[in-house]
Amino acid sequence: MAFERVCAPEDVPTDEGLAVVVGDLEVVVARGGEEFFALQNLCSHAAVPLSEGEVEDCQIECWLHGSRFDLRSGKPTGLPATEPVAAFPVDIRPDGVYVDTSVTLNGVRPS
Repeated sequence: MAFERVCAPEDVPTDEGLAVVVGDLEVVVARGGEEFFALQNLCSHAAVPLSEGEVEDCQIECWLHGSRFDLRSGKPTGLPATEPVAAFPVDIRPDGVYVDTSVTLNGVRPS
């Protein structure tokens, strides 16, 4: 695994995601309670940034059509999206939030 530091924990808002770049992939880092999660920052329905949507109840909502995705799994929890987005491992270390985009937690390949 190749974890890369993407931000400090305090950089991630509690009600929205934070867009970061890991290598050549744009990722959204979000909080679900006290946990941190990372998804590909691209709605599987409309290909718009998920980081521009709201985070609530461990889900992120796409601002364009209202699709919702579970932060833990990347699975859609609200239509119109029917396909999951890639979910990546996150590691919280004393110096920041780290994300590994070399593997996915759900088997979905980043597009």
